[in-house]
Amino acid sequence: MEQTELEKLCRWEGNKEVREDIISLASVRALAATLNYKPDDYNEGKLLPPLYHWLSFLDLTRLDELADDGHAEKGGFMPPVPFPRRMFAGGRIQFSGDLQIGEKVSRISTIKSVKHKKGRTGEIIFVTVSHQISNKDGVQLKEEHDIAYLPGPQEMQLSQSEALELPEADFSRSVKPDERLLFRFSALTFNTHRIHYDLPYVHSEGYPALVVHGPLTAMLLADLVWRENDFSPLKQFSYRAKNALYIGDTMHLIGKRVDEVIELTAYNDHGIECFSAKALLR
Repeated sequence: MEQTELEKLCRWEGNKEVREDIISLASVRALAATLNYKPDDYNEGKLLPPLYHWLSFLDLTRLDELADDGHAEKGGFMPPVPFPRRMFAGGRIQFSGDLQIGEKVSRISTIKSVKHKKGRTGEIIFVTVSHQISNKDGVQLKEEHDIAYLPGPQEMQLSQSEALELPEADFSRSVKPDERLLFRFSALTFNTHRIHYDLPYVHSEGYPALVVHGPLTAMLLADLVWRENDFSPLKQFSYRAKNALYIGDTMHLIGKRVDEVIELTAYNDHGIECFSAKALLR
């Protein structure tokens, strides 16, 4: 990428967007049912489970304003990065308070940075978006979300191993994603990115099978920590996508306590580390 083109993209730094919403009981219950929990265990006034705030502030882009990949056309709030492939790369969340189901909330989003890097597969543009979510008592959550843009389709080969060997863990869970799970999660988050449901399009981007949502994997890891620690609220949660997870593979989620930090990892059936996270409890 030419320096002048990068400088144009950097002009989006500082761009802001404000949204208001109500944390929907129906959406929370629908996600709980999708993750195989009892929906009636969730009611208005109860604390929102970790990362369930991703069910709010949905991007309600009109159908005729979507790009070919299913995302909103770039050049509005997001910079017009010329690379076609978009990936959920990672993020960091600080929980300074609690959000409750049914309450009114607001979010201020800001383009924090636009950076050009050389990765293992070539050029990458990273756009970092910061969010502040507030209720009537003030800011309750601060978040930074990293989005990666890549220049074109890549042939992604899974390296096979003879047997899955997971590291020692303090707790774990296994989930086998299928089309039903991906469909429900896409619907709940109003996510029309075609890599999660359109197999011919998936192949055009170089993926061998439907791709599991990065936010879904992050939610499952946060949920694992929350449930294995007596539903203790989180203080910090950071996550990073490393390799794509595909339907057909079992997602092996493990957690290990290292001093005050809980380290989390998602592996596929071939023993490949696909997603990592760290959590700190309050």
